[in-house]
Amino acid sequence: MRKKLACVAVLAIAFGANPASANPFTDLAALPTFYTDATMKTMKPMAGFKKAWFALSKHDRAKMTKACDDPAMRKPHVQFCANVLALGGVN
Repeated sequence: MRKKLACVAVLAIAFGANPASANPFTDLAALPTFYTDATMKTMKPMAGFKKAWFALSKHDRAKMTKACDDPAMRKPHVQFCANVLALGGVN
């Protein structure tokens, strides 16, 4: 019985520690607030972007800034990261 419980615990931890969870672009529920459409193709103008940026918690802003500093993470989100970095990662 202990072996079964240990196996279930290991599986639960493995599924909970999904590498995708480290990606703030998929985790952040507020990400759509930076876009004008539901498909997230059209970025809001800088004034709207800035308002959405400061509506985020300090922790989320730091996470997004760190992600935008990574070239691999920045590549699929060029315009978004350009705006983040233009704001200087202001926390």
